Amino acid sequence: MFEIHVSAEFEAAHRVAGYNGKCDRLHGHSWTVEAAVTGKKLDNLGMLVDFKVVKGRLRDLLETLDHQYLNELPAFADGHNPTAEHLAQYIYEEMAKAEFFDDNVKLKHIQVWESPKSSVIYSLE
Repeated sequence: MFEIHVSAEFEAAHRVAGYNGKCDRLHGHSWTVEAAVTGKKLDNLGMLVDFKVVKGRLRDLLETLDHQYLNELPAFADGHNPTAEHLAQYIYEEMAKAEFFDDNVKLKHIQVWESPKSSVIYSLE
């Protein structure tokens, strides 16, 4: 089994409505997101999937979040706080729609850091 990882960053603000503490106030993060992709078979070049392709999809997705107030985005309009957990799930679900995923190439997980020492991983397992 092969596993590749790509990461990208974005800047965004949010608040965790109802939180008993500072996070209930509007604040921002320099978010880092990593996508882990797995598969068993390599292509004729010896690649699972080109890093550039995966990173491009991740960057395009994160561009929609960059410099946004996350609470106002449609993905979180249903009352879900844009916590790192919900953000990881949202990014996973959107990333999984990429055309390069198939019977061999699978999205394993998305890891989201809201600070250099705090992260969450979302996967289907």
